[in-house]
Amino acid sequence: MSKQAWSSLLGLMQRARQLITGEELVIKAIQSKKAHLVIIAADASENTMKKMTDKCLFYNIPYVVLDNRFEIGQAIGKAERVTVAILDKGFADKFLSLME
Repeated sequence: MSKQAWSSLLGLMQRARQLITGEELVIKAIQSKKAHLVIIAADASENTMKKMTDKCLFYNIPYVVLDNRFEIGQAIGKAERVTVAILDKGFADKFLSLME
């Protein structure tokens, strides 16, 4: 999948206010089943990676590991981001289809 495709889609989701960023807010979204997909940066710390993947597996939320925190942050127009949760089912499905 091209970086530009997922980057553009993440930007669109951010403008539509369908993204949550930040470790604690993403965990709350997972626990409340509001998150439909979680994106984790490949350069996240081991602790963060384990915490996010364990929560996603426990609550049966799909997750994707992407390049690095700088590209994710740049895509949504913010500083580097390690974790992002997608709140809209349609956006999450489209993002997953782009990943294939």
